[in-house]
Amino acid sequence: MIISASRRTDIPALYSQWFMNRLREGEVLVPNPYNRRKVSRIRLSPEVVDGIVFWTKNPEPLLPCLRELDAMGYRYCFQYTITDYGKDLEPGVPDVEEAMATFLLLSQRLGKERMNWRFDPLLLSEKYTISYHLEHFEMMCQWLHKAADRCVISFVDEYRGSACRELEPEEIFELAEGIGRIAGKYDLPVYTCAEEADLTRYGIRQGACIDREQLEKLAGYRLDLKKDKGQRKACGCVESIDVGMYDTCINGCRYCYAVSGQEGADRKYEQHDHNSPLLIGHLRGDEILTEREVTSARDDQLSLFDMAFM
Repeated sequence: MIISASRRTDIPALYSQWFMNRLREGEVLVPNPYNRRKVSRIRLSPEVVDGIVFWTKNPEPLLPCLRELDAMGYRYCFQYTITDYGKDLEPGVPDVEEAMATFLLLSQRLGKERMNWRFDPLLLSEKYTISYHLEHFEMMCQWLHKAADRCVISFVDEYRGSACRELEPEEIFELAEGIGRIAGKYDLPVYTCAEEADLTRYGIRQGACIDREQLEKLAGYRLDLKKDKGQRKACGCVESIDVGMYDTCINGCRYCYAVSGQEGADRKYEQHDHNSPLLIGHLRGDEILTEREVTSARDDQLSLFDMAFM
């Protein structure tokens, strides 16, 4: 089983203490995103968790917990987003210099193979032009190329209520050409996240953020994991269990698909109790609890891959 922590909210930045308490207790309760009364109980012992993927724009609050995470036997990697946007789009996110310093520190501590730099989503405006993005991307590559396993890009989607427009194909291709050219200078692999456009001619491959091969290297054994059918068609991720909740991130990113309104997210954040098995609030007594059957995805069929670890 792979734990996703989380596509729905920034657990390392906002809920690190809660997440560590859940690992110590060995279980977590996760409500159905569309029906809060349907709640799954999920075991979190290292015997069934093959890997944890942390999604974050600020992992600093989690740093003091890494030694304990290691001692408990969990294997984990980071999807760490560092963009070139200002406070007008990302009011609750650390400045780029601070974020890059944390990325470098994490990479030195964990190794680059566990660090994925996300430069996404890419959007365009009068301020954030193609030349602006490419200039800042090169600056960030200079700092991060030796510390990251890969760079992941995507192009903003026009969600309901979003103030961002989707990019035209020619804009996507111009950005991709520049990013591919710059990344090539620094020998930094670039992958897309859930994008249908074929950008291979620019040296950019279609990727998987929850990547079976990367997780197998992390675990040290083969994993029997299928494509995640709950994601978009263009998403290459393998199956995982997300322990986050929508409308709970207070970073305030203007383009975010996981928050329908900032006031609602702020209210939910105020209901958070790091000792609760639920991310937000407590059980009310009218829930239907279901024990979700979880097992390790370890594939014990002997192969050349496994022999490399013998």
